[in-house]
Amino acid sequence: MRVITGKYKGRHFDVPRTFKARPTTDFAKENLFNVLNGYIDWDEEPRALDLFSGTGSITLELLSRGCGQVISVEKDRLHYSFIKGFLDKLDDKAGIPICGDVFKYLARCTEKFDIVFADPPYQLENLAELPDIVMARDILSEDGLFILEHGKDYDFTDHPNFVEHRQYGSVNFTFFR
Repeated sequence: MRVITGKYKGRHFDVPRTFKARPTTDFAKENLFNVLNGYIDWDEEPRALDLFSGTGSITLELLSRGCGQVISVEKDRLHYSFIKGFLDKLDDKAGIPICGDVFKYLARCTEKFDIVFADPPYQLENLAELPDIVMARDILSEDGLFILEHGKDYDFTDHPNFVEHRQYGSVNFTFFR
């Protein structure tokens, strides 16, 4: 796993082969952040929430680009330990890993975020409900953006908070406001 740009550009972290997580490809990640550059002013040190963090690849990229705080929620203890480990190596206090269930976290979350990113397992039973859950919790700041990574079988264009959809190979990102 490598960081594409920002203060940690070029840093590599070896993801254990035993991981079940499907990390966002570098190609998709680079294009995602190119799109985000049109929405986010990185100089304002936005706050971000990375749900279903997996390998922490998105967390790393958000921190590298200048987020003032990134909370990473990951249920799998090995993945959480990996994320905590690289944050400790970087000594970046803006990264806050949480080992826990995303839905339980969302149910009690009262903070506001400029960016909420979710990369759930594509076979997650209630994946289609995530935009409604995030919007109902009112955790996005006034101009905040929710990005959902998902497989090709989902279409959110009729969702009332839909902004745009991008596809990069087999990776789909849908943006909500």
